[in-house]
Amino acid sequence: MPPASLKRYAWLSIAAAIATILLKGWAWWLTGSVGLLSDALESFVNLAGAMMALAMLTLAAMPADENHAHGHGKAEYFSSAFEGFLILVAAASIAYAAIERLLNPQPLEAVGIGLAVSVVASIINLVTSRILMGVGRRYRSVTLEADAHHLMTDVWTSAGVIVAVGLVWATGWLWLDPMIALAVAANIVWTGWRLLHRSAAGLMDVSLPAEEIDAIEAVLADYRRQGLDFHAVRTRQAGARAFVSMHVLVPGAWTVQQGHDWSERIEADLRRALPHAHFTTHLEPLEDPRSHADQDLDRPAD
Repeated sequence: MPPASLKRYAWLSIAAAIATILLKGWAWWLTGSVGLLSDALESFVNLAGAMMALAMLTLAAMPADENHAHGHGKAEYFSSAFEGFLILVAAASIAYAAIERLLNPQPLEAVGIGLAVSVVASIINLVTSRILMGVGRRYRSVTLEADAHHLMTDVWTSAGVIVAVGLVWATGWLWLDPMIALAVAANIVWTGWRLLHRSAAGLMDVSLPAEEIDAIEAVLADYRRQGLDFHAVRTRQAGARAFVSMHVLVPGAWTVQQGHDWSERIEADLRRALPHAHFTTHLEPLEDPRSHADQDLDRPAD
C-alpha cells in the first residue's frame, strides 16, 4: 500500500479520539471522578498524536527529490516523538489533578452511567488500536504502530480507572480514585519514554532488527560458499524503508560485466529476503589488500 493510502487510518484515529474525548468527558462530568478525568485528558493526547500522524504520513508519502535523495520516510519518527512528548505532558497534568483530589477528597456521583459511557469509549479505542496495529506492522509504518501502542495503553488505563471507580462506589474509599489516577500517570510516562526512545533511535540511523540482519546474512552465506566474500555491511532504518550497503569481493580476474551480473543477482536475492529494503553494493577484487582496508565507515587517507 502506498504511504499516501495510510493517511485514511490516521483519519480513523482522529475520529476515534474525538469520540472518546466526548464520551470520557461526559463520564467525568457525570461522576466527578478524577480518574475518569485523567482518562479523558489522555484522549486529548490521542487526538494531538493522530493529527501529527496525519501530517507526517502526508510528508513521508512525498517522493524523493534533489534535497532528499533517500525520500521523506524519517518524517514518521517526528510523529512518534511528538506523541511521546504529549504523553509526558498529559502525565504531569493527571498527576497534578490527582494530588489535588487526594488532598481534597470529593464523593462520586452517577457512577453507574459514567462507567458505562467509559466502557463504550474503551471499546472504540480497542477496535481502533487493533486495526492500526495490523496495518502498521503490515506496511512497516512507525507512525501507525506508535498510535496503536498508545491507544492500547489507553485501553488498559481505562480498564484500571473503571475498576478503581467501581471500587470507590462499592467501598466509599475516596482515596482510591486519585491513587489510581497517579498510577495512570506513571504508566503513561513509561509509554511516552518508549516512544521517545524509539524515535531517537530511528533519527540516529539505528541498524535493522537482529532477525532482518540474520536474513541478510543467510543470503550472503550462500554466496560465500560459491567463493565470494562480503564486508562493510551497514544497515539503517528510515521509517517504513530500510537501506543496506555492502562491499562485494569477487575474483580480480573477472570482467566488469561478470562482477556486475553477480552483483545484480545478489541484490535480487536480498530484495526477496527484505522487500522493503534498498540495497547498494560496491565491487572489489578479492586479491587486492586494499579491498580489506576500507571496512570502517571513515576510510583513512592514503
